[in-house]
Amino acid sequence: MKISIIYKLAALFLFFGIISCGEKKHTDDHSEEAIETEEHAENEVMLSAQQFEALQMKIDTLSKRPMSGYVEANGELEVPPQNEAIITAVVGANVTSIKVIEGDKVKKGQIVAYLSHPNIVEKQTQYMNAYSNTVFLKKEYERQQKLYDAGVGSGMNFQKAEADYQASISMAKGLEAQLQQLNISTSGVRNGTIYQQVGVRSPIEGSVQSVSVKIGQFVEPQTNMFEIIDTHHVHADLMVFEKDVNRIKEGQTVNFTVQSLPGKQLSAIIYSISQTFEKDPKAVHVHAEIENKEGDLIPGMYIQGRISVENTVPSIAIPEGAIGKDGDKFYVFTVKKEGDAWSFEPVEIFKTSQDGEWVGINFLNSIAPNTQFAYNNAYYLLAEMKKGSAEHSH
Repeated sequence: MKISIIYKLAALFLFFGIISCGEKKHTDDHSEEAIETEEHAENEVMLSAQQFEALQMKIDTLSKRPMSGYVEANGELEVPPQNEAIITAVVGANVTSIKVIEGDKVKKGQIVAYLSHPNIVEKQTQYMNAYSNTVFLKKEYERQQKLYDAGVGSGMNFQKAEADYQASISMAKGLEAQLQQLNISTSGVRNGTIYQQVGVRSPIEGSVQSVSVKIGQFVEPQTNMFEIIDTHHVHADLMVFEKDVNRIKEGQTVNFTVQSLPGKQLSAIIYSISQTFEKDPKAVHVHAEIENKEGDLIPGMYIQGRISVENTVPSIAIPEGAIGKDGDKFYVFTVKKEGDAWSFEPVEIFKTSQDGEWVGINFLNSIAPNTQFAYNNAYYLLAEMKKGSAEHSH
């Protein structure tokens, strides 16, 4: 009887032990599921509808686009030599008036200043005397020629009259040319007008870049008075280093930025490549015509550019702002809408190429078709994800 009771008690303990183990295993399974759920929550970033709108989030599916290789090149905005002018004084004279200031736009031939000096009056007097003398000597020459042709005049008198006449013509033409350089009307002088001051004219259309004289100042011949630049022909002057020269060709596109237009990308087409190297640094000048000029593009402005040098096979690409970096790893974020909120989850990628703001990417794991991705604010999402992970670890 005692043996029967012992067997019954042993069977009962064994039954409860099996149940207990089963319950423990079931509990452990649920704990693992909870851990997986928590890990998923650590990587997920949730944004409310208000946050989504405030951040101006952009989402879209991925597509392939042709990517170009590029060469980085920096430089300055310049104008061709034929579109720059230095206005100088032809003769020594005093500045009597200045008609422009820096920044003024001028037309070709427009007067920018007036000069006056006794030397200018003297040249007009000399020209008038030379012209009058030429008229007299011409008549004497013609008279001597008639006498010589009739056989009643000496050959010596005729030759002297001819020589005097030719010398007077040369003198008058030389003085006439000098007056024309001074922008003085020679016909007015011949009619008896003497000009007290002369106008200094701009040889090109453009903007006044600098004024280097003052009223009353005496300027020597060839003194720099004004600088005029025609900014309509401003272009990009880039420096390309020796290692990249063989990749540069005329007709390639340059995308560049200037500090005066923040956030704006300008484009230009290469039309000329220098055939000589600058010594320091060892690089060549590359000139490109700007296609979408806007704002005040002033020669001398620093530019940062990228020259597209080769087309590659179309690849999956995403804007640069859609990629976040954590250490040496790069991530993009998938997007799902959950009710009124938005869920973002990171996906690790690696970069393959870059063309402007577009970056070619490949995924470490396969991605379902029509998956939507965040196209901006990746660094914000990455920071929120890391913040959430830190809070969860506590």
